[in-house]
Amino acid sequence: MKVLLDTHALVWLATDDVPLGRRSRQLANAASTDGSLYVSAVSFWEVGMLVARGRLATPTSAAEMRAQALAAGYLELPLTGPVALLAATLDLHRDPVDRFLAATAMLHDAVLVTADERLLAWPNALRRQDARR
Repeated sequence: MKVLLDTHALVWLATDDVPLGRRSRQLANAASTDGSLYVSAVSFWEVGMLVARGRLATPTSAAEMRAQALAAGYLELPLTGPVALLAATLDLHRDPVDRFLAATAMLHDAVLVTADERLLAWPNALRRQDARR
């Protein structure tokens, strides 16, 4: 099963933070083992922006987090034209990062691991896992 981490799930997994639930951690670890754990390039951008604005404190920079994730076997998915075009058509709230992540998960047939209440409640066929569980 392909698994795509939302930005906060990536940070929680990378920093071994408590909010990442047991089921989500197991899902991510299993996906990592079989080469199907994905992170959008957009998430690394978002981490960098949050750190730069002082809204997120991490023990490493976004670049170091990316290098560590890729070294650990996470697969990076780029923001592509098809993802951007699908994101523009989604009947989802206006947050562009959430739109890009949802579209990426949909186009790659991946489960999105997220704790974002708006994404979890969104009435769509997007497969998702509550990151807190």
